Amino acid sequence: MSQPAVMQTNSIPAQNPPPLTLYVHLPWCVRKCPYCDFNSHRAPKDLPQKEYADAIVADAETTIPQSWGRRISAVYFGGGTPSLFSPDIVDSLLSRLRAVFSFAPDAEITMEANPGAADLAGFADFRAAGVNRLSLGAQSFSDDALLRLGRVHDAKQARAAAARAAEVFGNFNIDLMFALPGANMQNALDDLRTAMSFSPTHLSLYQLTLEPGTPFHRTPPADLPQADSAAETGDALARTAEDAGWTRYEISAYARTGMECRHNLNYWLFGDYIGLGAGAHGKLTTRGEIQRQTRVKNPLDYIRRARAGDAVCERRTVRGRDAVFELMLNGMRLTAGIPSSLALERAGTIAGMEGALREAEARGLIARDAFRIRPTARGLRFLNDLLELFLPEKESGEAELMRQ
Repeated sequence: MSQPAVMQTNSIPAQNPPPLTLYVHLPWCVRKCPYCDFNSHRAPKDLPQKEYADAIVADAETTIPQSWGRRISAVYFGGGTPSLFSPDIVDSLLSRLRAVFSFAPDAEITMEANPGAADLAGFADFRAAGVNRLSLGAQSFSDDALLRLGRVHDAKQARAAAARAAEVFGNFNIDLMFALPGANMQNALDDLRTAMSFSPTHLSLYQLTLEPGTPFHRTPPADLPQADSAAETGDALARTAEDAGWTRYEISAYARTGMECRHNLNYWLFGDYIGLGAGAHGKLTTRGEIQRQTRVKNPLDYIRRARAGDAVCERRTVRGRDAVFELMLNGMRLTAGIPSSLALERAGTIAGMEGALREAEARGLIARDAFRIRPTARGLRFLNDLLELFLPEKESGEAELMRQ
């Protein structure tokens, strides 16, 4: 049987750029957790809120040539702990960003908040400022687990914050972690049931991982669950959440129907997003070419350089098999997978994909038809094995020449 023709293009149609969202990184925390590898910094006594907000706006203005005429469908304030910023600053910042960008009338505007690092009375002020979705970093509702994780809040504060989020926002997420030091499956299920009792529209269930460069990686907790036990706990959590009406739409994310996080969903579907703030990453498709940008990581350096219009410290163009790999890296996290046409539409090429797709299918890692490619339950469990099949290094010659 003859092989299917290889379809390839060097760029994405300029007249059809992907959807666009906005990520704003607010990098300070009360203190840094021992498992965290995000670009977060312990907050100084006097947080330079106004100076940082001014820098965000100045940085935003440098993206106008790439964002002009495009509508922002979602905004995500991540961190760090964005709720350390005052509602007045967030209100002003959103107003100024609306003057730079064209926000959709129904734009979803999410802000992360941590119990113990937010004035619960201020939730209503954040809502009045324009934040219409909250992501609450509870992680657990157990005092023992929170202490072991190095969190600044206790179980009572986590419950109070969840209750207040339900009252003020309605549309809110609760973050939980499982496979925690000294914990078992029942502990994780207790946390999940407590979270579900507040009726969040979204749940994020993450397995604790020991990220390089973190204190937990340098000195791992002695009583972490074994890998098999952690996997069984993850499966039990998934069944419990889905049986209770939350649909698993991403490897770690569950939502009520229609309440998926718009910014994250756009990210996983290889859409475009502008990243503002210290250490923020962005992806923009301009004139048919994908460019990734990274901002400087140190918050004070960011303030200085953003004011000078020079906050980007790294730019790289993504082409060929690199673009396909990034598409699959994101899209195969989704339980529904991706439309088959997305590689050509958003990565600009499907060169070399067929061999990897056939191997993934033969190994039971994906299922596909003429319209969609999706990971199987096995593919989600062994996601790294699936993604390795699409690594650019697995292809030779032509794919290597296309890399920049």
